[in-house]
Amino acid sequence: MSQPHVLIVEDEPAQREVLGYNLEAEGFRTTRAEDGEQGLIMVDEDAPDVIVLDWMLPNVSGIEVCRQLKMRNDTRSIPIIMLSARSEEVDKVRGLETGADDYVVKPYAVAELMARVRTQLRRVRPSTVGQILTFEDISLDSETHRVTRGGNELKLGPTEFRLLTTFMEKPGRVWSREQLLDRVWGRDIYVDTRTVDVHIGRLRKVLTQQGGADPVRTVRGAGYALG
Repeated sequence: MSQPHVLIVEDEPAQREVLGYNLEAEGFRTTRAEDGEQGLIMVDEDAPDVIVLDWMLPNVSGIEVCRQLKMRNDTRSIPIIMLSARSEEVDKVRGLETGADDYVVKPYAVAELMARVRTQLRRVRPSTVGQILTFEDISLDSETHRVTRGGNELKLGPTEFRLLTTFMEKPGRVWSREQLLDRVWGRDIYVDTRTVDVHIGRLRKVLTQQGGADPVRTVRGAGYALG
């Protein structure tokens, strides 16, 4: 499973480096933007799991970046943690009303910010923080790599396990083959999209080997979804 991806949008180089260093030490993959305009471009190029966004940015402000991302269907669900030197309650309310999922006042303790990032990840990628995922009669434990269906343990290969984890984190979401390649195999590895179909077939075989309907749905022209 690819590492959780955090985009840092911060115009102060020292702050940007400290955040990046600490997030990577915690096992996250980071990309970094130095202004709001660059941040918006980077979201489109490589969608992050969480965005750490400074309020005061050149070109496009953090508030405007947040507003634009929360208005779009494809980026609305990405958690945004707003950083600001503005400690007034009215500013915090404005940030949250614009769509920010959390608001951290500068100066902040790095350990606190890391905890807030993990809290947001728990919402969007719960397997990365060790939560047990369930969908109907299927249960997946990301820490022990155990999968059961109807109480029966299933033996999945590592790729099939990562595929099922991706599906179970967002039941009902349709994933294209390209999105599954990025999430399961990683962005830096070239794999033919037909490989996805092969592993989906293997996953379906294991999920249905002891009875039960196939929970993986093929969406013609779009990809695959769970349920």
